[in-house]
Amino acid sequence: MNVYDSDRMADLLAPMGYEVTQAADGADVIILNTCHIREKAAEKVYSELGRLAPLKTAATAGDAAPLIAVAGCVAQAEGQQILDRAPYVDLVFGPQTYHRLPEMVESALRTGKRIVDTDFPVEDKFDFLLEEHSSGDVSRFLTIQEGCDRFCTFCVVPYTRGAEQSRSAQSIAADVKAMVADGAREVTLLGQNVNAWHGEAPSGGEWWLGRLIRYLAEIEGLDRIRYTTSHPSDMDDELITAHGDVPQLMPFLHLPVQSGSDKILASMNRRHNAADYRRIIDQLRYHRPDIALSSDFIVGFPGEDDADFAKTLGLVSEIGFAQSYSFKYSPRPGTPAADHGQQVDEAVKNERLAGLQQLLRAQQEGFLQAQLGTTTDILFEGGGKRSGQIMGRSPFMHPVHVEAPDRLVGSVQPVRIRECFANSLRGDVQTVSTPPSTERSEPATEDVYA
Repeated sequence: MNVYDSDRMADLLAPMGYEVTQAADGADVIILNTCHIREKAAEKVYSELGRLAPLKTAATAGDAAPLIAVAGCVAQAEGQQILDRAPYVDLVFGPQTYHRLPEMVESALRTGKRIVDTDFPVEDKFDFLLEEHSSGDVSRFLTIQEGCDRFCTFCVVPYTRGAEQSRSAQSIAADVKAMVADGAREVTLLGQNVNAWHGEAPSGGEWWLGRLIRYLAEIEGLDRIRYTTSHPSDMDDELITAHGDVPQLMPFLHLPVQSGSDKILASMNRRHNAADYRRIIDQLRYHRPDIALSSDFIVGFPGEDDADFAKTLGLVSEIGFAQSYSFKYSPRPGTPAADHGQQVDEAVKNERLAGLQQLLRAQQEGFLQAQLGTTTDILFEGGGKRSGQIMGRSPFMHPVHVEAPDRLVGSVQPVRIRECFANSLRGDVQTVSTPPSTERSEPATEDVYA
């Protein structure tokens, strides 16, 4: 989501004459777009700001010092504190206000005053964004929903991104059509709780995500649809059945469960239990047997004991995940869990995380190994790691490298998988050439790019 937001900020600054540069040295505006989910991510912001500070003092008399801005969720959560800790920062603005970035930059340059804008504006920021800059990327992100009303006790998102807000189906479809016209073949729909999306339908009334996906699948040239991140409580029947009914919807779902213990899930205020999660997975696999699953796990949540952790391991072993993210619980200021009296010792957290990750890695390796010898459709996105190589992604999101010409970038091609690595695959493109005339009776020939 921050990738999408950063791209939109670049679009907003372009009419002012700014363009993206890959180095901070020499830049006129430097924006750190930040995440506040975990303590480590937030502290990295201040570490990075410390590295940028010399750029302010190094500016010569003839050159203006760069504007330094902090955007995103750390900005929203800490506001004025950022200016207090890093007085050389010029702008602090939250994720709901970046559509006002040109005004903030102009004001800072004109007045020299530092600006903090962390209000939750009444206006919908999406109504004020410019048309996306043409990128030609094969795979694109599109935010369709922001904020969260779930208030999990460990999470800062409701406080930094605000209440749930959904864009209209018509505006989403217009953006997707523009992306496809610009060369996109795959679009990932984004939201803090994307499957809670419920937006205005084109003819009035309200749709939910399953209906939106079916609507977008009608767009010619859109080959692949994905969505992330989801909450188990919002996996309704229409969305589940869409996984079996819509060919463009890829068979890969990131569905965070966080824990296998009902006691811990209740303490987290997750509003689902382990049996609910298992039932959803059973339904998904009924409609789409080949679906691959990813999840999030928190170990060492306050009050978690050995029995609770064992239930998490049991759920992981039972369901099986192609990919997952796992973390030690990190207290976030202002969240209920941070004040919980039963904090888990760090050494115990470390031990549990190591055990969980060992199991998750084994499952990921097993899933990748199972791809060996199979032929699957790969959407090629660009160049690979070395000359003569291109890279694409499988329906299950795995990077796949092949030796093939650049002309295949942007196309979907069948690839036979022949090598497996820790996080990626390698294979050979298999294409069947069509006879130039229907009058010819020679059989089609198979070309293999080794």
